[in-house]
Amino acid sequence: MTDRHELILTCPKGLEGLLLEEAINLGLEEAREQTAAIRGQGSLEVAYRLCLWSRLANRVLLVLDRFTTTNAETLYDGVYRIDWAEHLEPGGTLAVEFSGHGSGIDNTHFGALKVKDAIVDRLRTPAGERPSVDKLNPDLRVHLRLDRGQAVLSLDMSGHSLHQRGYRLQQGAAPLKENLAAAVLIRAGWPRIAAEGGALTDPMCGVGTFLVEGAMMAADIAPNLRRERWGFSAWLGHVPALWNRLHDEARARAEAGMARQPLWIRGYEADPRLIQPAKNNIERAGLSSWIRVYQGDVATFEPRPDQNQKGLVICNPPYGERLGDEASLVYLYQNLGERLRQACLGWEAAVLTSAPDLGKRMGIRSHKQYAFWNGALPCKLLLIKVELDQFVTGQRSAAAVEKAGKPDRQPEAELARLSEGGQMFANRLQKNLRQLGKWARREGIQCYRLYDADMPEYALAIDLYGDWVHVQEYAPPRSVDPQKAQERLFDALGAIPQALGISRDRVVVKRRERQSGTRQYERQASQGEFLEVSEGGVKLLVNLTDYLDTGLFLDHRPLRLRIQREAAGKRFLNLFCYTATATVHAAKGGARSTTSVDLSKTYLDWARRNLALNGLSDRQRLEQGDVMAWLEEDRGEYDLIFIDPPTFSNSKRMEGVFDIQRDHVALLDLAMARLAAGGTLYFSNNFRKFVLDPGLAERYAVEEISSATLDEDFRRNSKIHRAWKLQAR
Repeated sequence: MTDRHELILTCPKGLEGLLLEEAINLGLEEAREQTAAIRGQGSLEVAYRLCLWSRLANRVLLVLDRFTTTNAETLYDGVYRIDWAEHLEPGGTLAVEFSGHGSGIDNTHFGALKVKDAIVDRLRTPAGERPSVDKLNPDLRVHLRLDRGQAVLSLDMSGHSLHQRGYRLQQGAAPLKENLAAAVLIRAGWPRIAAEGGALTDPMCGVGTFLVEGAMMAADIAPNLRRERWGFSAWLGHVPALWNRLHDEARARAEAGMARQPLWIRGYEADPRLIQPAKNNIERAGLSSWIRVYQGDVATFEPRPDQNQKGLVICNPPYGERLGDEASLVYLYQNLGERLRQACLGWEAAVLTSAPDLGKRMGIRSHKQYAFWNGALPCKLLLIKVELDQFVTGQRSAAAVEKAGKPDRQPEAELARLSEGGQMFANRLQKNLRQLGKWARREGIQCYRLYDADMPEYALAIDLYGDWVHVQEYAPPRSVDPQKAQERLFDALGAIPQALGISRDRVVVKRRERQSGTRQYERQASQGEFLEVSEGGVKLLVNLTDYLDTGLFLDHRPLRLRIQREAAGKRFLNLFCYTATATVHAAKGGARSTTSVDLSKTYLDWARRNLALNGLSDRQRLEQGDVMAWLEEDRGEYDLIFIDPPTFSNSKRMEGVFDIQRDHVALLDLAMARLAAGGTLYFSNNFRKFVLDPGLAERYAVEEISSATLDEDFRRNSKIHRAWKLQAR
């Protein structure tokens, strides 16, 4: 068997250039790039060295043959002609990995079966002994790649993928593969920084992958030094003496590296559940004397051991997949940028992100960007020099400036900068706050709408709930570039805490799209955190995180207060009651009795809590059911009725679909049949195209009261709802 082989090294997409440079330094000759791989020539010693020392490759493949194939038979023949007795005992085990398609082979399982059959048939003894299949730990792992009629047949020297170093038995929710972490460190210049004695810190270290990979580079430890089983361990072409010499050399280099003064390598992680797994991984890697991990969030991490120490800050921030993550991610990047500016002057930083626009929120320019793939997710590596001339200048909002002069100011507010668009948005919020804040304080209103797409390019609804901010992003029309819409959202989110002087962790973000059925009432998250607010002398529970709506429709505040004023001594009926906030107001106003009907058990339970919070559980009836069916069966009589139905509604509990435009006449006729003499029915809905049937005015006294049911915070959006007062003639 020749001592010069064609070698193929596979790698994650985007790492080809780095792997090419690494492989050449390890002895690969005539090397060139392919997609997610490189190929070249080298001896068996080079193949061994690549297995042991490559920090970037997934696999090292030793090519046995290349041949043309036109169908399954020629594929079989090409594999069969190899002298497999040089590679595997007849009683050994093998596994076959097949990739690609063509030449009549469109199923990888079928292709692998033909390769396996050829090997087994070639090695079958007269006594019938033949290799068996072992997919987990075979003696020989064979790989065949088929591409446009060309077959490349190889032995996998690696065994399990080389990114599996063996130290990381515990990982977080979004793990970064070890070879990708190594590639990011190399791109970030860590080998140079380490050679100069620099420090390394990861303020969002998770289970410590960047830290371990960085320490192994700094201590000259071969990434796969601790691996015990290889793809060549039972290969008949294996030369143990050659391998043992290379392995002993690597062990000696690691011992020498570990004997040196450790570099300052530190990790910080906000999630306490990840601290012990990180420490366990570091201990398994044998690097406990080099790496320390602490619990702490981005805003408080301290990367600098002393004034003269410099180094690299590296991190892979979370990507965000849940409702409201936009706000937390914007503020995470802002906190990171502020901490870099405050404590890391003169350092270098590297941020691997799937949302490069968020990188702009750090307030520091990146001098280089590199494309990477984290699995199927495209990412950008932002390289930053933390120097004064790289800081993005901009104005701080007036509220932030004022707040900075107060003893209880937030440290992060001092250095936060707003983009031009963010400053413009902040100015509008402050203007609204000055105007509406005076009105709200005068009227004793704690919860109100501060902003409702006042500036069309910032399509948000922003509501204040005490010292909490609830932000709803209206889905942009298709004519708007999604990236531009995302940038504007980030601008707005960056501006909100500063403009309003509110803590970033009290901003909740949701996206509001056109909803159908009961979608707007479905649970979006499960934090289960309720906030107590007050309105018109009653206490109400809102939930800002778990549902698209909060449990309190702010635009109906005037109607609820009207009901409170008119409810004394009356029998009150609330249909489609939601969380029964109007019922609480009626009971507070002295209603003789209340009845509230809704299809949702969840919201009726919420209604029950609202009533109990005000000590109003007596004489308050809560009924679960389809409103139309309930009205047909109910024989009660009511003096005051409130109906605020959804535009559409469907449920497993009801037959058909409720459509407010189609069904409102039947609904109102049923409800008016239950209205006592001299009674009043209030009807409201928020369907913008709604038209009240003119025939209703022939049977009842109908008065539209929409303008009288809008407070100052909703007057700029007069179409938020329409409302009518109905009475018997």
